[in-house]
Amino acid sequence: MADKLDVLRSVPLFADLDERSLQAVAILAREVHVKAGDVFMLEGEIGDGFFVILDGTVRIDRGDPARAIRSMTAGGFFGEIALLEQRPRTATATAVSDVTALELRHHEFQRLLDTMPAVHQRVRAAIERRERRDHATGEPA
Repeated sequence: MADKLDVLRSVPLFADLDERSLQAVAILAREVHVKAGDVFMLEGEIGDGFFVILDGTVRIDRGDPARAIRSMTAGGFFGEIALLEQRPRTATATAVSDVTALELRHHEFQRLLDTMPAVHQRVRAAIERRERRDHATGEPA
């Protein structure tokens, strides 16, 4: 678990958590490996996972035809909107390169937010930033 803790410390979302909180996140999260070209999640599907990128690049697309709205690398996270707001996925996430990520399923994600208000605030702030940016570019949230 030491390696997982080191990685979590480097993720801005978790950077200032105390050791006990980091250990809790490490226990709740499972490491997933996704090959380049594979899809993490599809726009419109029911969301059941939140992902934090440890290594690699993920492209976020929205619309039909799909249009890239951002790329994310280590420390980036996605999948939170569907879980927090109980609505379908707002975008498709595809691995551009081989990706290693931490996944928190819906139940674990909710436990994390309920017990760690600082993480909850950061996730909410990120949603608001993304929605403002998407609104400014004419993309639906």
